[in-house]
Amino acid sequence: MAAPAEHVETSDPPERDPEPEAPETSDPETSDREQKEEEEEKEKEEDDEDEEGPQEPIIRDTPADIKLEAIANTVALHPTRDMLVCGDVDGDLYAYAYSCTEGETRELWSSGHHLKSCRQVRFSADGLQLYSVSRDKAIHLLDVERGQLVTRIRGAHGAPINSLLLVDENILATGDDGGTLKVWDMRKGTAIMDLKQHEDYISDIAVDAAKRILLTTSGDGTMGVFNIKRRRFELLSEYQTGDLTSLALMKRGKKVICGSSEGTVYIFNWNGFGATSDRFTIKAESVECIAPITDNIMCTASMDGYIRAVNLFPNRVIGCIGQHVGEPVEEINKSWDSRFLVSSAHDQLLKFWDISELKNTKVTEYRKRKKKDGRMKSLTKKAHGENDFFAGLMEEPEKKEEEEEEEEEDSDSGSD
Repeated sequence: MAAPAEHVETSDPPERDPEPEAPETSDPETSDREQKEEEEEKEKEEDDEDEEGPQEPIIRDTPADIKLEAIANTVALHPTRDMLVCGDVDGDLYAYAYSCTEGETRELWSSGHHLKSCRQVRFSADGLQLYSVSRDKAIHLLDVERGQLVTRIRGAHGAPINSLLLVDENILATGDDGGTLKVWDMRKGTAIMDLKQHEDYISDIAVDAAKRILLTTSGDGTMGVFNIKRRRFELLSEYQTGDLTSLALMKRGKKVICGSSEGTVYIFNWNGFGATSDRFTIKAESVECIAPITDNIMCTASMDGYIRAVNLFPNRVIGCIGQHVGEPVEEINKSWDSRFLVSSAHDQLLKFWDISELKNTKVTEYRKRKKKDGRMKSLTKKAHGENDFFAGLMEEPEKKEEEEEEEEEDSDSGSD
């Protein structure tokens, strides 16, 4: 039986043709447009990448801070290249090559030969050897390039060794917690001087340019004088208030500078070791270590975390080099080219400070008016912290203040 004609007409396919025709006429255009946009975006990205090319290395004002696994008691800088070695409370030594290029500061080697806390490390004058002393009473000599132990003197002292000085390529001086000073001939590995004149630990050792007179500072508040050539003790200075913690020769060796646990700086004349010729306080918790920068400018580090630049004659604090916020500083030393000062502190960081302009600092006789906020003058960009928003804006107001102060000085002098 044939189907009715009306049903055939309603089911006729041509009536459904317009439905599929709509996407065929509109969708290809939109998809082509999207594809074109995507292709244009890709081409743009590729062009941007081609324009950028290889990224240029980021150059910093100072090398990046070095984060350590433990507190470093000591840090020494190589005498001829950008390298340092630090010794930590675990007895480990770490050598680093440092650079102002971002990402290029790297560890060279590490050594764990000491059984207890490493107290001091020092490079030889030629930079080929490294000496270290420790609470384990041992003296170690290492090869700088590989960090390998060359010589060990076990039981070098009867008490933990606290201080170390290289007199020359063969002579080494060490001081311990009991107040004993020993001078070693490293060619034989034996002590040629063994003297106990101090009642407390020996904190620091220095020698004159002639390598004849050895000076020591001690926790008993005295400075000791020893004659290396004659191998004998000469004298002790008068007792000072608090521990004498650090020692440096300034003014072409004519002045001996001693830091103390009380924040006082004591000055002795050369050949006038019995009594101080001058003293002044720097309003710090202590003067733990001293790093001479020029003949009359030195940097000091303190238990309060601040690193200060101090001028001698006139005696005063010039300003702030930097700080380890709230953390005692253990040691500071300058780089071979006098461009950087490196500090180690209880925050387990080695920090670098730009001191290249410090040598150009001029200090006048008159005293300047103190800042209203009580902060010291910033001598580096990082002096009051990496995130100090006003760090770059501090110098300009200070110049204005100096001009005002000079005007005040002129007016004061004119009224007399």
